[in-house]
Amino acid sequence: MAAAAAAAPEAWPELELAERERRRELLLTGPGLEQRVRAAGGRLPPRLFTLPLLHYLEVSGCGSLREPGPGLAQGLPQLHSLVLRRNALGPGLSPELGPLPALRVLDLSGNALEALPPGQGLGPAEPPGLPQLQSLNLSGNRLRELPADLALCAPRLQTLNLTGNCLDSFPAALFRPGALPLLSELAAADNRLRELSPDISHLASLKTLDLSNNQLSEIPAELADCPKLKEINFRGNRLRDKRLEKMVSGCQTRSILEYLRAGGRGGGRGRGRAEGADKEEGRRKRRERRKQESGEGEEAAVDEASRLLLRVLHVSENPAPLMVRVSPEVKDVRPFIVGAVVRGMDLRPGNALKQFLSSQTKLHEDLCEKRTAATIATHDLRAVRGPLLYAARPPQDLKIIPLGRREVKAKDLVRQLQLEAEEHRKQKKRQNVSGLHRYLHLLDGKENYPCLVDAEGDVISFPPITNSEKTKIKKTTCDLFLEVTSATSLQICKDIMDTLILKMAEINKYTSENKEEGSLSDPEADAVSGQLSGPRATPGAESDGSPPLVVEQVRVVDEEGHLKVVYPSKTDLDIAAHVTVIR
Repeated sequence: MAAAAAAAPEAWPELELAERERRRELLLTGPGLEQRVRAAGGRLPPRLFTLPLLHYLEVSGCGSLREPGPGLAQGLPQLHSLVLRRNALGPGLSPELGPLPALRVLDLSGNALEALPPGQGLGPAEPPGLPQLQSLNLSGNRLRELPADLALCAPRLQTLNLTGNCLDSFPAALFRPGALPLLSELAAADNRLRELSPDISHLASLKTLDLSNNQLSEIPAELADCPKLKEINFRGNRLRDKRLEKMVSGCQTRSILEYLRAGGRGGGRGRGRAEGADKEEGRRKRRERRKQESGEGEEAAVDEASRLLLRVLHVSENPAPLMVRVSPEVKDVRPFIVGAVVRGMDLRPGNALKQFLSSQTKLHEDLCEKRTAATIATHDLRAVRGPLLYAARPPQDLKIIPLGRREVKAKDLVRQLQLEAEEHRKQKKRQNVSGLHRYLHLLDGKENYPCLVDAEGDVISFPPITNSEKTKIKKTTCDLFLEVTSATSLQICKDIMDTLILKMAEINKYTSENKEEGSLSDPEADAVSGQLSGPRATPGAESDGSPPLVVEQVRVVDEEGHLKVVYPSKTDLDIAAHVTVIR
């Protein structure tokens, strides 16, 4: 018994090291953690709460961690970031977490939380238990309701992520005037929300709102009164206003807000607002008639019709279509993939390449939900050797030349990135890491890693982490192979591919209209785009010097060659009213 007692402290060598080196950051994860937490009664060890210098604490991927345990608030008063994701916390938090006066980031995603009532929640409301909290991530739990006093507990909240819960409404107090004056991002996709209060207009700093895949039937017109709102996502809701439902699937935020502001049937400012919309519509029609009478209408109509053009090249029309074969082992890793070839991009003028890469980053952050829902990869088609194989391999067998690095095994690359992330945390004295380091947790617990392999046996993509240097996009790239992979659904892949191609068309249109006179296509690009846009190109497209992007269908088949998906199909690329698709 005495020997066991003497050995007990050795069970947590990380804590001894942190205390000895007076560390400010501590990460507890890995296979050995599970057994030790279970032995501690499903709680964190009390000794952890004797490290008062800690600023950052992460305990992740531990299925036996059911509650943090008493003493956290008292023992870690300087904690700035607390990450307890992908554990088994729930159904509540006992005891409650706060007060934590210095906490700025709290991540409780991927647990089993069902409710956060007083005494089993985030902290007291008066005085505020989390007075400095800026980011709260409760995604991937089972929450049926939010605490009514959330705004009182965390009055300086800037980012709130509630994606993937069971919420059917927001507490009224969340939207009361002045309740959350700094809240700029609110994500509550994939819940059961039935209504959105008009009082959301009281969120004066709101910039991004994602309520996709809920059960909303109306969008309140008052949403347009949010003064800083830049991005909204209401896809996947069955709205009564079918025009609005179509708009949220393809139009830009500004157009949707203008529609609501003008009194569209998005939701309820009553008949007066609807009558105002009728008057505005009447005025618009009168303006159009005057333009037509003056000879401007026809020109405007032609300009509108040719704003954004896409031409689909079917597999049957393509002498050498690209194909992706899928191995069965990806089913347990990342089963869904969609591909497409896009020809005719001009990335040389100005900052066109930078805009293109930035649009990918933005999509990864938003629609792809930081690569948790899906991952995009773009390749220079000239370097892609088909047919392609989408497979899953053990980390020690998967080799890739990552962007900007030397050839490395996936196992070693992940380890390198983990060490870089840890070094970054030490240098910056904070948890926020950038680049590929943010996505490492998506591989936790995976025995095999997904990869896309070309006909020469080279891995050109390792989702969700990186592409290969072999197929890197350059300014001279004009033809691209695009891939979207997901562990969630095939439809998500298609939706994101739609949006990516729309962004590409917008960028190409803009650069074509604004490039300098001396910025001409190189002979090779001219030859390719000229060859492909000849027989089926429309006169309107050619006359203004901006031929449409050509989107070639890519087939995805199983090992026996049976078709799994072809993109774009007849129902794909139905993106927005201002896009004309020539099929």
